[in-house]
Amino acid sequence: MPKIVDHDARRLELVEVTWRIIARRGFDGVTLRDIAAEAGFANGALKPYFPTRASLVRATFTHVFGQTNQRIHDATRGLQGLEALRGFAGEVLPLDADRLDEARVVIPFWQIAIHDTAFAELNDQAMAQWREWIEGWILQGIERGELREGLSRAASAEALLTFLLGAQIVAVLDTRFNGPAQLLEQLEMHLQMLGINGASVSGN
Repeated sequence: MPKIVDHDARRLELVEVTWRIIARRGFDGVTLRDIAAEAGFANGALKPYFPTRASLVRATFTHVFGQTNQRIHDATRGLQGLEALRGFAGEVLPLDADRLDEARVVIPFWQIAIHDTAFAELNDQAMAQWREWIEGWILQGIERGELREGLSRAASAEALLTFLLGAQIVAVLDTRFNGPAQLLEQLEMHLQMLGINGASVSGN
């Protein structure tokens, strides 16, 4: 009998290899030949799964974003308002080796998205989902008395999102000033700005 191939598993295996290679070498240092070799595939065997490097990069970004979203889902389960915001942010910030590798993948993806409409639309969809979540948690925080009345949800969500996305870059480029403890301290400063009359929101 011919061997049954699990194509979804093969695609996932290739994407897993790809994001690790990009994290180590950068996007420009990645070729389909490299990925095939590291995954133990024959040269050219990637074509049925990813006919172009661009298609593989799109799938890799989607996978990395999905990994982050799964962690967010787990971290915020049962939480509302301010604590949900903190749980969300803690999973986006590059606080460990895996999340730093994810940042090293996302940064070159953004560079491509600047000039590629399809990649930009993929990023826009991802960020629209995060904005919706953040604004929903801010509304909960206001309703629960955790956050200031009259707070602009859209502006507050954008300020927090801008910090989290910027943290991806500085955590990779300027680690001495943006290690895990420092990023968490900066996060608390951002959450403080949402708090009631400047009251502490650190939970301590």
